[in-house]
Amino acid sequence: MKSRAQQRVDTRERIIEAAIGAFAELGFQGASTRRIASRADANQGLITYHFRTKDELWRAAADRVFGMLQTTLGERLAQLESDDPRAFAREAIREYVRFSGAHPELFRLMVDEGKSSEGRMRWLVDTHLKPLYEGFLQFGESFGPDMDESLLPHAYYVLAGAGSLIFAVRPECRHLTGIDPADKRVVELHAEFIARLLVP
Repeated sequence: MKSRAQQRVDTRERIIEAAIGAFAELGFQGASTRRIASRADANQGLITYHFRTKDELWRAAADRVFGMLQTTLGERLAQLESDDPRAFAREAIREYVRFSGAHPELFRLMVDEGKSSEGRMRWLVDTHLKPLYEGFLQFGESFGPDMDESLLPHAYYVLAGAGSLIFAVRPECRHLTGIDPADKRVVELHAEFIARLLVP
């Protein structure tokens, strides 16, 4: 039998996981704490016990998603044994696409908050997106000798959008093209395509 402390940890984890799904699907305004509690199979009062505000819960959800991305990229890239910066950049791009395929909520969270100029967007940029962007800029020379540095912000958004959108709109893609973005073969094909598109 689990201790009360472990039960509290488990409940908090369920709430965060439920919040990730709800915020990604419905946005901050549309995802009520009642709905999140229902998804987490928890009493609504437990949300305010673990998180003082809905905003605090949203930040915990964003921390979880971006923390997973950082861990995944860090672990995979640390295993690479290549002195070729272009090969390294391609693999970084592939890993980002693979992660986006497994976690379409990443793109949905970015798009939902990216439409706003409010505090959550600024916090998301300062806390999570700036470090990602700065890491991306380190690959600048890998995009080829003709890449104008002024185009790097555009390349970043090409990666963020082209690498993720197909997974975020999976039902549309299946209906439109007949392919399932959740299929591992499709994920790998997309990862390779985006890697070669950005780093020829």
